[in-house]
Amino acid sequence: MANPFLSSEEYDERAHQLYSEGQYDEALDVLREGLSLYPNSVELHIGVGYARLAREEYAWARRSFEEALVLEPEHEDALAGLGETLLKLGQRDAALRCMRRTLELGYADDIDLMLQIGRSLFREGEVAEARDYFEAAARIAPESAEVQSCIGYVEHRLGDDDAALATLRRALQTDSEYHEARIYLANVLYDRGDYEAALYHLEQTKPEDHWDELAIWRLLEMKRTQFNLPEGDPELKPWEERLSELGGDMDDIDEMLAEIEGKVADELDAARGAALGQLELFGALLADLAGHRVVETDDDVPDELDDRAAPNAEHAVTTREGRQYAGTWDQIVQRMRENNGNAARSMHEFMLAEARRGFSLTGVKIPTGDAESFIRGSADAGLLRIVR
Repeated sequence: MANPFLSSEEYDERAHQLYSEGQYDEALDVLREGLSLYPNSVELHIGVGYARLAREEYAWARRSFEEALVLEPEHEDALAGLGETLLKLGQRDAALRCMRRTLELGYADDIDLMLQIGRSLFREGEVAEARDYFEAAARIAPESAEVQSCIGYVEHRLGDDDAALATLRRALQTDSEYHEARIYLANVLYDRGDYEAALYHLEQTKPEDHWDELAIWRLLEMKRTQFNLPEGDPELKPWEERLSELGGDMDDIDEMLAEIEGKVADELDAARGAALGQLELFGALLADLAGHRVVETDDDVPDELDDRAAPNAEHAVTTREGRQYAGTWDQIVQRMRENNGNAARSMHEFMLAEARRGFSLTGVKIPTGDAESFIRGSADAGLLRIVR
């Protein structure tokens, strides 16, 4: 029942608190109650928009932001929220117009707004566009570790790792406790092969500082490798527990969906095999012949890899670096792991780490549920080519 003694601002504050705690359903209930009393409250409509956006209800989020803009056409938070929603809906040009409107209206001095817009663009792969908003924030707060870090993230994604490393180190000089920058810096160093420096920075963080699994996998790998720590070592236990928290366990619905997905995939594979028939066999024969030619003429492929490109193997792939692997899907991933010097890590750990690395390079999410999905996802991201 609506409480007539609460103002629209109080409803907004209550909802914001719930939203900050990740209780989006409860926040939405409060906002709806508030709108039943204050239907023309711009802030409540905007709150509903962000709650819907968090719940990935993009059409409803768009409607709420548009209702807010009808009431107040130049409201900066509504413009930013609508822009982010339009990005999710694939309407890039309209999204960028909404976001640029905040600059035209003079909100470049609103650091939080600039960071919010920049981060939403960054998440959706609009890295160059995101830089404009981060740099706008930097002009107002050049000593902000958060702002400097965001610029460092952009520099890394645009391929300028040297600049990214310098910027991230500068951010940590400003605020040594800004762990987001330290974790990102460690990942960049790891990707460059500077494992000692990467481990140094990761060891200065605590498990609860991490909201992503990749850096934890890497820390565990480096500690086990450098210090020969066994599974279950007390020093690793807090990190392993945090990893479990982030990974989570599948609930009944997740398990049911996974089972259905597996059955559908099996049925599709069977149908595809029946339909291709002789055509598939002919294609495989051509691929085998092509594989023979590559192995025989490529002097850069070491002898020990010859068996991995055997013509009788079930599948074969070629990486962007020109390496060839052949065998079952599991064998291919296992050999990729070995060749990358990650034999001490489990198959799942390797796929997860490579998927994270692939996402940072391409922005494409690579599945890691099984070897075939991982390889096909890597091919979709352009990281390798499936020969057969």
